[in-house]
Amino acid sequence: MEHIYKKGTKGRPTLLMLHGTGGTEQDLLGLAEYIDPEAGVLSVRGNVSENGMPRFFKRLAEGVFDLEDLAFRTEELKKFLDDASEKYEFDRQNIIAIGYSNGANIAGSLIFHYENALKSAILHHPMVPIRDKKLPELNGVHVLITAGDNDPICPPEETRDLEHLLSSAGAKTEVYWHHNGHQLTQDEASEAKQWYEKHFK
Repeated sequence: MEHIYKKGTKGRPTLLMLHGTGGTEQDLLGLAEYIDPEAGVLSVRGNVSENGMPRFFKRLAEGVFDLEDLAFRTEELKKFLDDASEKYEFDRQNIIAIGYSNGANIAGSLIFHYENALKSAILHHPMVPIRDKKLPELNGVHVLITAGDNDPICPPEETRDLEHLLSSAGAKTEVYWHHNGHQLTQDEASEAKQWYEKHFK
């Protein structure tokens, strides 16, 4: 997978940066620097192209995921993380995902499909990746969800359902709401930084 890696200070987490539809591995580097300038950074480009726009998995329509491709791409990303941790010699058990929109959804899918795939995650405007699935044991996993209460792509009930599913599996969840639609705002970034520093500094 196309990616950028930056080595972090010893003992700091590696931030897995996952862009939204049409983004690239460059998009969220500034956010990673803002959240934790000492962390390692692994910023990845999705392998799927939708009309020339990079994505992490296919969809059938707006908000309707191709679940077969989602499962395949989730496994692909997990294997990439396993291999990258060996190649770059960072702690595989200390990866914190920060994803926006499509990137948040593939991060959520990692959590839904694989125990210990991620240490924790910041999900900006995610949806429920897959329903009617038994989640792995998520005790010790912290998840921050940020969402727009007027998001036209990700309705509030998706956020509430996702938070419920994660917390029911043992994750420690927090939700931050704003009123700026599907945009990733500076307020969200500030909230994410505060949350991160509370749990990981």
